[in-house]
Amino acid sequence: MQYTTIRVSKATLKLLESYKEKIGAKSFDEAIRRLVNEYRRALVEKYYGVDRGRLSEFTEEDRLEDREV
Repeated sequence: MQYTTIRVSKATLKLLESYKEKIGAKSFDEAIRRLVNEYRRALVEKYYGVDRGRLSEFTEEDRLEDREV
């Protein structure tokens, strides 16, 4: 794995250190990856979970060929 240096403000570093400690991450890389994954998960929930709880299961009565036209 290749590594690089990133530049962040001291305030951002303090936030990242706090988050890293809170989740028990062993490195800043792990903490940042967790943040990105949580963000992605939140986006999926936001855009693909809008009808969760409002949709009912598909039933045999829902079949198009069984409907009278």
